[in-house]
Amino acid sequence: MAAFVRELGFDPVLTSSLYGHRPGKPRLARVRPESSATRTALQKAQDGQRLNAEEATLLHDSVPFHELGSAAHKRRRQVVGDERSTFIIDRNISFTNVCTVGCKFCAYHKGPQDADAFAMSIEEIVRRVEEAARLGATQVMLQGGLNPALSLDWYKDMLRAIKRSVPHIWLHSLSPAEVLWLAQRSHLTLQDTLVQLREAGLDSLPGGGAEILVDEVRQRVSPAKIATSQWLDVMETAHGLGMRTTATMVYGLGETTADRVRHLLHIRDLQDRTGGFRAFIPWSFQPNHTRLSEKPQNGVDYLRMVALSRLVLDNIEHVQAGWVTEGPYMAQLALTFGADDFGGVLMEESVVKATGIAHTVTAEEVIALIAETGMTAAQRNTDYEILQTFDRQRTLKSA
Repeated sequence: MAAFVRELGFDPVLTSSLYGHRPGKPRLARVRPESSATRTALQKAQDGQRLNAEEATLLHDSVPFHELGSAAHKRRRQVVGDERSTFIIDRNISFTNVCTVGCKFCAYHKGPQDADAFAMSIEEIVRRVEEAARLGATQVMLQGGLNPALSLDWYKDMLRAIKRSVPHIWLHSLSPAEVLWLAQRSHLTLQDTLVQLREAGLDSLPGGGAEILVDEVRQRVSPAKIATSQWLDVMETAHGLGMRTTATMVYGLGETTADRVRHLLHIRDLQDRTGGFRAFIPWSFQPNHTRLSEKPQNGVDYLRMVALSRLVLDNIEHVQAGWVTEGPYMAQLALTFGADDFGGVLMEESVVKATGIAHTVTAEEVIALIAETGMTAAQRNTDYEILQTFDRQRTLKSA
């Protein structure tokens, strides 16, 4: 209980049943004493000034989370306003669960010979995209593992087939790990591989596979996966081709605060060079059914990371709430802790679900959740262009 109270930024005090301090019992000291450096860092964050690594670490470790959230929400207002929060209607299609990397944090992957391994046919993938479009989706995220049976030509055939059938759908798909793997197997450069995928129909890259962009952490949890420099190289190459992407973080893998800050600074530095990231999405590691036994992160951890992301990533306009892992109500709170976007109303999701986490939400529920924060809900496309807004008072009356 004392640890929980400290996470909120308060001093835990042992009391009697009458709520008086018990004689002879010491007051439990705050574990994060605030210093003048901490207050200076918080003031810089509130003023929108750039934070260095030391200052970001102080904010993460020493500032009460409600104060951090207040500073992040102020920064959100400065960057995108606080009159509305956005969401997108999309579908997440995991077209294969075969992956030879074997990340310790993944509960979804299977080996090529496993009885429950699968790879969808291109026809089945197209059918699911068509269904998503009929239901109002504007974006599809296609995700797969590193499946030895699927070549670059297969990926290009899949993308072309989708665009022939549903030319208006935006394919925000694959990941840096998949792109690098396809390039290496095809003996092509990253640029040539991305050009071929784009010509076949790929519109933008999501930020999957980033986890924590610190190689010491990656060697422990995913030693066979793409390295930090390689992930950044794929993204920089995509940006150089005019392809916008997103960036992500999966925290709670046993990393330190310094590791989390290094991750954010890698993203910020690349954004300084290219300006190619549309949005940043942090979410917590879900340990169930994985080979890692890290302690699950709590809601205070999540809100703290959302707020820190908004304050450190001063050159990325949008921060997305991660309701798929955190749940819709925690995502709702995140909209007042620096996030401005609720993310996708996923019609299908498999990877997180494999850990036993199975949150669901409809567009109507998202609209109501946003309205309850005092903001107006707006449906967007991948480029954050507003497609329609929803009257807040009418939404509250019908909720």
